[in-house]
Amino acid sequence: MDQLALLFVVLLGALVSVPVGDRLGLPAPVLMTVFGGALAVTDFVPDVEIPPELILPGLLPPLLYAAVRRTSWRQFTANKRPIFLLAVALVFVTTVCVAAVAHAIVPGLPVAAAVALGALIAPPDPVAATAVAGQLGLPRRLVSILEGEGLFNDVTAIVLYHVAIAAAVSGEFSAWRAGVDLVLSAVVAVVIGLALGWGANKLMDLLGDPTLQIGLTLLVPYASYVLAEELHGSGVLAVLTTALFLAEYATDADDVMTRLAGYTFWDIIDTLVTGVAFGLIGLELHNAIRTATGRWGELIGWSATIVGVVVLVRLLWLVPATWLTKRLHALRDYDEDIPVSWRETVVMWWSGMRGVASVALALAIPLKTDDGSPFPDRDEIVFIAFGVIIATLVLQGLTLPWLVKRLGVRADSERETEFEEELARRATKAARRRLREIEQVEELPEELAEQMLRRAFDIGIRISPDMGEAERREAHQQRERRVKRVRRIQGEMLSAARHEVLAARSEPGADPEIVDRVLRHLDVRSLR
Repeated sequence: MDQLALLFVVLLGALVSVPVGDRLGLPAPVLMTVFGGALAVTDFVPDVEIPPELILPGLLPPLLYAAVRRTSWRQFTANKRPIFLLAVALVFVTTVCVAAVAHAIVPGLPVAAAVALGALIAPPDPVAATAVAGQLGLPRRLVSILEGEGLFNDVTAIVLYHVAIAAAVSGEFSAWRAGVDLVLSAVVAVVIGLALGWGANKLMDLLGDPTLQIGLTLLVPYASYVLAEELHGSGVLAVLTTALFLAEYATDADDVMTRLAGYTFWDIIDTLVTGVAFGLIGLELHNAIRTATGRWGELIGWSATIVGVVVLVRLLWLVPATWLTKRLHALRDYDEDIPVSWRETVVMWWSGMRGVASVALALAIPLKTDDGSPFPDRDEIVFIAFGVIIATLVLQGLTLPWLVKRLGVRADSERETEFEEELARRATKAARRRLREIEQVEELPEELAEQMLRRAFDIGIRISPDMGEAERREAHQQRERRVKRVRRIQGEMLSAARHEVLAARSEPGADPEIVDRVLRHLDVRSLR
């Protein structure tokens, strides 16, 4: 099997792991990691050879962009304190603790290399956490915190990683210079992210066509990442800034086709790239086995110790951080998402799985230093990082559903239903308000005005069937049954029309372009 065939096998596994995971009640990223590991131990699968410098820019931009589409700037600003405590402070603390322990237990490991190890395994993976949380039906406040932590901890960790790698490669380190680089990196990234977001928003208006607009959204995160890195900024922060800007300002409420097609497109990209990323984690088992040959006891001991440090530090940090956040929340009544019980804190602790960013950073460690010598203990660092990733991802990922079930942590469905009903009422009021404005300008027949008024009410009740009085709900249900019957008959008629048009495609002299144009018209009519 060559590299290209292996890529197609991994992509197929990414698609299959979703329904299999749903059926087994397991996260798809965990299944893909196990699948990659199974491929890695087979004889006919080759070693994966990906240039380290291509891993981060190849995998992270689309994953980050897809993740940001599920959040908003308002959600981030409302939860800035929990995100800061987890995504910035906890990453620093974890990096320091891992570096100290690794420097002490691995003979001859330089401090800079130990810091690089700490930085690359410090950030929990946003993709794995979001995938697991989405399947388990966790409270939205926990999902929001995990998403925010996952998105912004990569920024902190990658900056620390680059500083440590630069010190290990050059043999020089200046705390003052590192601090300045950190600030400049963030400033450059934000400026580039905002500029590209603004430019992409304007270009979308110019392109107009949904296909071209969606294609642009695929290019923008890569452009943002690469440009920021070229100007010595944080590529991850630039992608986050661009994505947040576009999510906030590039949404046209009436551009239905672009929005629906965009959701579908990015769901596909997210599934495939996530599968490749986690499959790559499993495939790296090849290199880990080769590194550990003859040294299994020593390397596994080091890895187990670092796993213990990573897991314990997260718990010891979350307990006081959650308490402090609750106290401040109670004193000043901040509008933010926080864990409301010790059970939710335990779930947050056990959700700290490492994944894509960690494996990408581990594989991106340079092979040599500036003086031409091998990077100090590179194989050992990669093995330990791989051990932490596998232990946290597979062990925690497989046991988290059981833990959530045992602790009884569930989404607040009553609150979600209330918010849904509120949105349904607001949508209905907006539709009725617009109808009154039209009636002031146009003279509508009484029958048409009553029909439009019923349809305005139907807008809300279709969103939330429990909204409204019992009589109106019953009337709506009767209309719904009649509409469903009409739609069923109309659907069968349109189906017959589509079959006839498709049959004409194979007839002599038929122009396939015209056939496809007519078919697209029928498809759009069916969608409506």
